[in-house]
Amino acid sequence: MKKIVIVLFLFVAVHSTAQKRIPLYNGAAPGSEAWNWDEKVVNTPQIGTIVLEVSKPSLVAFVPAKPNGTAVIIAPGGAFHALAFDLEGATVAKRLTEKGITAFVLKYRLVRDDPAHPENGLMALMARKDFKKLDSINAAIVPLAMQDGLTAVTYVRKHAAAYKIDPAKIGFMGFSAGGTVTMSVVYNATNESRPNFVVPIYAYEGAIIGSAVPAVKTPIFLAAASDDDLGLATHSVHIYLKWLEANQPAELHMYQSGKHGFGTKKQGLPVDTWMDRFSDWMIQQGLLKRAP
Repeated sequence: MKKIVIVLFLFVAVHSTAQKRIPLYNGAAPGSEAWNWDEKVVNTPQIGTIVLEVSKPSLVAFVPAKPNGTAVIIAPGGAFHALAFDLEGATVAKRLTEKGITAFVLKYRLVRDDPAHPENGLMALMARKDFKKLDSINAAIVPLAMQDGLTAVTYVRKHAAAYKIDPAKIGFMGFSAGGTVTMSVVYNATNESRPNFVVPIYAYEGAIIGSAVPAVKTPIFLAAASDDDLGLATHSVHIYLKWLEANQPAELHMYQSGKHGFGTKKQGLPVDTWMDRFSDWMIQQGLLKRAP
């Protein structure tokens, strides 16, 4: 009997923390029907799980025990060649679920590196800081990633009741390239696919599709580091100023230090607390209740 109880306990423990994978499309994703490869997963000691070569876009749902009605879709970064799934995805999602927020990590379509041309691989391009070449390689993928983001918002809104989500409290958060996806989504959305608030974190502005700030109220929260080693600090400032000019609610946290890709790292710096500031902001927006 004791062994049965232990087995049942382990079964419940494993399944209570399991996350649900949700395909975004029935069949092949529109625009990449010929893609027939499977995504790859690499585990690194520095930043945890990295996902490569996504061809079948999906959401990974992180559902809290007591949903508070707010949802956030999270798009990790990785220059459209990879997804920092742990650092800028799952770890963020888990911290949000602790506050009752339902989180969905988006695996959007990515560039598949050609082994015949290693000079066009992400590491080679980043080492050379050849962002012009990187943008040209990514150009065909960014619209597909944006479509995956729009489809993700539509899915969450259509299934809001099942997840105990308020369909008027769906946000979209993205890091770096995921920030590009975030802003492209909000600039190109319809009423069905529009997030109610957006959270671009050290977003890359150069590849964003569109530029029209929504006419409907769409609060924005931005965070970046002044010493961003890819030179993206000003990108967040530009987006912030656009929101101010449109009389939209906007909050920007520009930390002196933190570099690019701080995500959920612990560096012993003020930037480590950016998610606490995000929680404060959500309380102000009525998306989260203050802890007693």
